[in-house]
Amino acid sequence: MKLLQIIASALFALSLPGLLWAAPPQGRGPISAGAHSIDITPETLPAIHNGGFLQRTLDKVRDRLHARCFVLKSGQEIIAIAVVDSCMIPRDLCQRAKELTSQQTGIPLNRILIASTHTHTAPSVMDLCLGANADPIYSKFLPPRIAQGIALAYANLEPARIGAAVVEAPNHTHCRRWLKRPGKYAVDPFGEQTVRAMMHPGYQNPDYLGPAGPVDTGLSLLSIQSADGKRPIGLLANYSMHYFGVGGGFSADYYGRFSQLMEQKIAAADSDSNFDSKKPPFVAAMSQGTSGDLHWMDYSQPQKKNYGIDQYTSELAGIAFDAYQKIEYPKQTPVLAMAETTLVLDRRLASQKRIDWASRLNAKRGERDSGKRRPQNRPEVYAEQVAWFVAHPREELVLQAVRIGDIGITALPNEVYGITGLKLKAQSPFKITFNMELANGAAGYIPPPEQHYLGGYTTWPARTAGLEPDAEPQIVDTLLGLLEKLSGKKRRPLTVDFYNDQQREAIQQATDADNNRANRGLEN
Repeated sequence: MKLLQIIASALFALSLPGLLWAAPPQGRGPISAGAHSIDITPETLPAIHNGGFLQRTLDKVRDRLHARCFVLKSGQEIIAIAVVDSCMIPRDLCQRAKELTSQQTGIPLNRILIASTHTHTAPSVMDLCLGANADPIYSKFLPPRIAQGIALAYANLEPARIGAAVVEAPNHTHCRRWLKRPGKYAVDPFGEQTVRAMMHPGYQNPDYLGPAGPVDTGLSLLSIQSADGKRPIGLLANYSMHYFGVGGGFSADYYGRFSQLMEQKIAAADSDSNFDSKKPPFVAAMSQGTSGDLHWMDYSQPQKKNYGIDQYTSELAGIAFDAYQKIEYPKQTPVLAMAETTLVLDRRLASQKRIDWASRLNAKRGERDSGKRRPQNRPEVYAEQVAWFVAHPREELVLQAVRIGDIGITALPNEVYGITGLKLKAQSPFKITFNMELANGAAGYIPPPEQHYLGGYTTWPARTAGLEPDAEPQIVDTLLGLLEKLSGKKRRPLTVDFYNDQQREAIQQATDADNNRANRGLEN
């Protein structure tokens, strides 16, 4: 059955134009670019908020949310990228925004990339985002606003030049998933002792051995300027850090602050004479990298005192600005191209025992005029997810790759681990590659296959973490295939050993401890 599904998916892809199996058209003429930032702050409050385990509402706005949009054009090729201040946007809403965009601009659907920043303080537009459902009013409001933002960026097209840089920022993202010591394993929401690794262990917690994976510390910058180099048009940044939590209302998180800081820094550096008030404003955006197991906290060190989002953002923006000032812009016109394909994957369906467990919990939540009450604890959250999986056993992923000269960009609708981003960067045929996750959908956490054994939150089956255990290598292979198609070159061989000796030893210790317990007949 699995082989038949793979063959069917391949045949389906062969039938669609502009996908992996057809050579994509390439823009080779002079490049034009436009940018626009549109306000997407909720107009109706209170609104449902997601980003935690349980549903709640917020009735205040702490800072404004935006969709930061960029359009690139070369010859007949045209590409739109929107970076949206949202936790995650499901595929159907992305599709709606793309349809509206195409109607207004003529940009083909498979040339539009829509990615969430993953701020945890945005209105919810996705049902079963753990315990939260979508806010119905905001879900109708968002797609037209994204389309409008892209259309305005399209209207701002002008001759441009593009450069890029990557700088390491190792002090601002760290692995947040740590290995638990044997004998300290925890119980999951299903009542089973499977948690051998967990997010957010606490600072210098003796019950944990160390990080469960490597960190992608690269801060990537794509700079767009007017063709004469005298005026900045846009800046697309990418960094693998999950979010910086804030409270008190809806917020764009550090992504919005970073964007504003970079706009201010670049405006100050370029002087007023280079900023024509009649021209569109400069737009900077921070996109989400591969950060499923990464966060800003360094749990190997004592907790920082009086350290907040503003200081964090200022430090990272300082690193980015220093790198920005050194960006070189190739004289030759860059090749512009994009490719898209779909990948259909299975979800990890529950056993009959777990289905029965979930049915009992779901029944206890009872019926009301508006349906069952929302889950109020973690077991209820995951019981609801079990029932949803039965009705939705598969997920369709939209995967994309973009070429801008020697720069490759991948887009995937998942929260993948740092190692996945490193794999893509290491094997990419392009000189510079960065990865935008939670793009064109929200198909959940995707741990590498070996990480499923370690358990923990990112492996508990849910709409936000429920694809088959071997999903990650399939996604990586498909994206590398897209990059190969765009570049005309083969992927580079994977020769990097991502796990250091300490991490391998820690995983082996956990495995050996489990085997010993099983041999003694003590396994739960």
